[in-house]
Amino acid sequence: MDFKRLCRHLATSHAEVRRAFPEHSLQAIEAAIKASEQTHIGEIRFVVEAALDLSALLREQTPRERAVEVFSHLRVWDTEHNNGVLIYLLLADRDVEIVADRGLSRRLPQAAWDVICHEMEAAFRLSHFEVGVIDGIEAISRHLSAAFPSSDGGRNELPDTPQLL
Repeated sequence: MDFKRLCRHLATSHAEVRRAFPEHSLQAIEAAIKASEQTHIGEIRFVVEAALDLSALLREQTPRERAVEVFSHLRVWDTEHNNGVLIYLLLADRDVEIVADRGLSRRLPQAAWDVICHEMEAAFRLSHFEVGVIDGIEAISRHLSAAFPSSDGGRNELPDTPQLL
C-alpha cells in the first residue's frame, strides 16, 4: 500500500474539484465538446473524480481500472459506431486516462491516447486545468475527425456536460 497515495486521496475533496473546475471552466469544456462533435460522429465524455474511496485504495485500484469502470457505468461504449471516448481525470493523482471504444481502438493505438494524456497532465501540473482539458479535447477531435468525419455534425448520442464524481 502506498501511504502517500492514501493520504493524498483522503485529503482531496470535491471542493478541490470545484476550485480546479469552476462553473465557467465547466461551461467552456462543454462548449469545446459540442464544437468538437460538429466535426465528427464520435462522442466525447469528460469526467473528473476527486479521489478514490477507501475500498478502491485498499484494493490498490489504478486510475486506468477506475476509468474503465466509469466508461462502462456511463455507457460511453453505447454509441452507434462504437466511437465513444472517455477523458477521465483522477484529481488526487493528477492522472488522466483516455478510454476509447472498440471502433476507435482498432484505428488508433493506445500510444496515441497516451500522448494526449501526458500533455494534459503537464498542463495540470501547472494548474492549467481548463486549458489542459480543452487542448486534450481538440487533440482527440483531430483523431475522431480523421477516423469518423461528419459532414452534418451527426446526432449527439451522449451528454456533453462534464461530470463530476
